[in-house]
Amino acid sequence: MTDAKRQKAWSYSTGERGKNRVRAFAHAATGRIFLEYYEQVGRGLKPKICRVALGACERDRAKAAADELAAGLRRADRPAREHVKLAKLFETYDVEVTPGKSLGKQQHDRACAEMFLRAFGAETEARLLSRREWDRFIRDRRSGAIRTAHQAKRRGVRNRVIAYDLQWLTAVLNWATTASNGAGGVLLERNPLKGLALPREASPARPMLSDAEYQAMRGVASEVHPYFELALVLAHDTGHRIGSIRKLRWSDVNLEDRRIQWRADTDKIQFEHTTPVTDDVATVLTARRRSTLRIGDGWIFPEPGNPAQPCDRDTFSWWWEEAERLAGIPHVARRGWHSLRRTFASELKHIPLKDLCELGGWKSADTVIECYIKPDEATMREALAQRKPIRATATR
Repeated sequence: MTDAKRQKAWSYSTGERGKNRVRAFAHAATGRIFLEYYEQVGRGLKPKICRVALGACERDRAKAAADELAAGLRRADRPAREHVKLAKLFETYDVEVTPGKSLGKQQHDRACAEMFLRAFGAETEARLLSRREWDRFIRDRRSGAIRTAHQAKRRGVRNRVIAYDLQWLTAVLNWATTASNGAGGVLLERNPLKGLALPREASPARPMLSDAEYQAMRGVASEVHPYFELALVLAHDTGHRIGSIRKLRWSDVNLEDRRIQWRADTDKIQFEHTTPVTDDVATVLTARRRSTLRIGDGWIFPEPGNPAQPCDRDTFSWWWEEAERLAGIPHVARRGWHSLRRTFASELKHIPLKDLCELGGWKSADTVIECYIKPDEATMREALAQRKPIRATATR
């Protein structure tokens, strides 16, 4: 056995066994420090083991916290359970957890915090949340009575958005059950909303854009905006989210080798990867590069009047709607730029899933199968026509 395996993780014990014993120890895998002690839950019942996370603190501080907790147990006190209020809880989460997330998720965290404070009240204790508040939030969010600050109009949202908001709240409450309150306890003893069902779409609409419709929109691209054709071809031929496309820089594009680097800081799931591009993409990128007045690096889709910033999402949405109108294509609910991502996945479903995920920027093949690839009768008939019978083989 190697010395590394033989070496034990650090620990420190204080107090008397059976009375006020407290152990501070470092987790073998993560190095995070915890306090562990037994709490009497009732006469004749087996003591309950309790664990408090101190995080990545100094060992001397952990020893002091263990001694303080043992002294409190000796006096028959229990570790303080702070009844944390939502305003304090969200503020602490924003300082300790949110900065480690992508920019888009940081924005969602803060929008949710502001929205839930308005919905439940800043002075509400987190432990008092219940099924009643959960159901009321779903109802009011769906009707538009509760909305994020950037939603100017009073309009409701679908179950998928509501579920995404509630997943954030659940994550905060789960985190609070392991985060120290600085007094030998945790911010929250338990998640009061644990186990409640998230709202789900009964039959989510995931429309795609046909090739004929794509060609029609491309045919009117010059009437929409000089940038629109490039954005349309990139979305169609790379299968990437418009949020990643609109934040592309010229330094991300290698026209000589015909590759695009998709940076983690502009990707929804922080998936940095590089993909080859089609001849069509290379052609429109080359034409755009020649026509731009800027030299060197910069946004491929700069904001008109402010080239230091990329075009915002609303501008891209307006381009799409204008192209539909000019091409005479009827508007279909939920069919926007993302429909090209579904088309991309469905048209390439015959290739290995690993390659498809890499080409379109998916980390999980499950997501591609569940949400993007659509079955079609022609593919199924072709598969049946290629079916080969299994020949009998000798048995041992």
